[in-house]
Amino acid sequence: MSLNDPLANALSHIMIEDKKGKKVITLKNNSKIIREVLTLLRENKYLGDFKIIEDGKAGTIEVNLIGAINKTGVVKPRYSVKLDGYEKFEKRFLLAYGFGFLIVSTNQGIMTQEKAIEMKLGGRLLAYVY
Repeated sequence: MSLNDPLANALSHIMIEDKKGKKVITLKNNSKIIREVLTLLRENKYLGDFKIIEDGKAGTIEVNLIGAINKTGVVKPRYSVKLDGYEKFEKRFLLAYGFGFLIVSTNQGIMTQEKAIEMKLGGRLLAYVY
């Protein structure tokens, strides 16, 4: 079975299992983008630690959930955003200003919109979490 968007599948699986109250889940998808998004979620206290388990194939990721996610998802289509355009997308995808964050892919790597604004960078919107 092939997936159209592995990042969307991983984030929806995390959100569903977090709502169920599970503490540990295993993601079958393992890519650099998913690992970087999980790192951002861990740094912002939405997830616990995660570890990559090598199984001879692509590998799996074991994620510890802490029950802090209300909603997470990907942004489709992947909108381009300029430095002065973050506020418009915050209103569209987040509940309130400062509640959650957008995940942006820039030429300096994947980061939150706060860090992108601080570094004066635009990019493409990947996901949101609150």
